[in-house]
Amino acid sequence: MRTLRQMGQWVLVGAVALLAACRPAPPETPLQYSAAPANAAVPVYRLAVHPLYNPQLLTVAYQPLVDQLNSQLPGARLELEASRDYQSFEKKYAAREPAFLLPNPWQTLQAMKHGYRVIAMAGDASDFRGIFVVRRDSGIRLPADLKGKVVSYPSHTALAACVMPQYFLHTQGINVQRDLQNVYVGSQESSIMNVYLGQAAAGATWPPPWRLFLRDHPQEAAQLKVIWETEPLVNNSVMVRDDVPEPVRAQVLSGLLGLSHTAAGQAVLAGMATARFQSADDATYEVVARYVSRFEQLVRPVGQP
Repeated sequence: MRTLRQMGQWVLVGAVALLAACRPAPPETPLQYSAAPANAAVPVYRLAVHPLYNPQLLTVAYQPLVDQLNSQLPGARLELEASRDYQSFEKKYAAREPAFLLPNPWQTLQAMKHGYRVIAMAGDASDFRGIFVVRRDSGIRLPADLKGKVVSYPSHTALAACVMPQYFLHTQGINVQRDLQNVYVGSQESSIMNVYLGQAAAGATWPPPWRLFLRDHPQEAAQLKVIWETEPLVNNSVMVRDDVPEPVRAQVLSGLLGLSHTAAGQAVLAGMATARFQSADDATYEVVARYVSRFEQLVRPVGQP
């Protein structure tokens, strides 16, 4: 039999565990990745990439880019930062935390309000379009077949993988807010996997994540197909905070533009499923502002699901 002292110890342990369970979850710790040890003598600039993939996949795809840029960046160092979801990424640039961003075009417009400026575009504009994925055995043929069914998206602020697909459905006579069960699942891969698992009748994504899914999950991808796609717009941007020194900004831009001209750079681009980086500026994204304005008039506010 337990002694009174032993019983008291168990009560104390249980109380401590209960108190721990009641504490609020700690705030998100920024997910940062580096292939080199930190050097206090060298300034570090964080590059935050919006959640194209989950943090692990994003690291695999984008750490080689950071390593390549660092090899050409004397006197400074970049550090990759992933985010758990779109909303946590958006909070970071609203607080002006990362020095460099790779946001989607809608996020680009928002980041401009916080002192970030466009220096490049990632990929070709023709590749920035929404696509719908369905199971081959789903029986879905027309947009009207989605009425009353679940459709998955990475986030309500994902331009190519949500806003543009929802606008497409609107043009096909679908009332997006009333006719569908819209679910926002956090990442591109999750949007695709919801369809594979039968949890959504259709999933919205865009070409680069779909190409990586085809490459990395061929058996699952064989049971899926792209059924519709939207018109293209402009691609994701690369942005820099307005207080980053001009030499660092220029070196990073030079490194990005030079990737497609070397074998090593082309390997980096292939890992990101991105054709190239090209020069761009804030004016490049004025077309997005007009598109978003029309979408918000006809469908819903982008910032609200």
